[in-house]
Amino acid sequence: MPLSTLRDLIAASEIAVLPGAYDGFSARLIERAGFPAAFVTGSGVSESRLGAPDVGLAGLAEMVGAARDIARCVHIPVLADADTGYGNAVNVFHTVQAFEQAGVAGVMIEDQTWPKRCGHLAGKEVIAAEEMAGKVAAAVEARVDPSLVIMARTDAAAAFGVEAAVERANLYAEAGADLLFADALTSEDDIRRFATKVNAPVAVNMGFGVRSRRTTPLLSAARLQELGVALMIAPRMLTAAAIRGMELALGALLESMRTGEVVDRDDLLVSFEELHDLMGFPEIQELEQRFLAREQLAGKYGNGEGQ
Repeated sequence: MPLSTLRDLIAASEIAVLPGAYDGFSARLIERAGFPAAFVTGSGVSESRLGAPDVGLAGLAEMVGAARDIARCVHIPVLADADTGYGNAVNVFHTVQAFEQAGVAGVMIEDQTWPKRCGHLAGKEVIAAEEMAGKVAAAVEARVDPSLVIMARTDAAAAFGVEAAVERANLYAEAGADLLFADALTSEDDIRRFATKVNAPVAVNMGFGVRSRRTTPLLSAARLQELGVALMIAPRMLTAAAIRGMELALGALLESMRTGEVVDRDDLLVSFEELHDLMGFPEIQELEQRFLAREQLAGKYGNGEGQ
């Protein structure tokens, strides 16, 4: 899919909703559900791949590797979380090139200090606005395809308020950012103010599953569109859903060990066939039929059985 598709989604009159992907399962499910794009969630990658919280422990190699795996298994555009760019503006230049080579349609960088942390956690610190503007300028110059979306995130609202976030966002837009995102806006009014005062399209994060640590109120996509938001990401929704699903399945297994009864419930587990359909196994079989010799097919499947 051409990179311009993500840019078109941002420019459209209807808000674009991007669930967070962290692996092949989540990416394929997002695509199959009909969402137009996916967001590679840094927290999801850190938590699922490293078993570690989102506090800057996942670096360039882990995030680019995850983005590459996700981008190549779906046909929808992918917007990737590149944290702070893993250093200064020179690091950002190389970071953007690495992500673009991985096949993503957009890259998000933020103005936190490194190591960064999840936007819903206390203790965040931000770099000088001018330094971040230099990072954005480096990101813009680094891209080979001008359609690659550069998304700039500011975490200044938590420490300095929404007006400071607006001021920074406009500075980053002047430096060339295509999409601006202020994390941890604390009210609907703050979202409206940010969306109307920033001179570029804006994105908002909806923290499904965050609950006690939620800073931004949960609003529908329709309401966010009314407030002037161009794009909504839901980074933690699928990671939270996956953990709950695995907990329930493990609980059923423990219960079966106590009772001696086998538990294999359709409401907890997809079937073997559903899993392989999601993973594209029918396409593999179609390629076998087109390219393997008749003798190879006979050795695999006998007289057409299993095809």
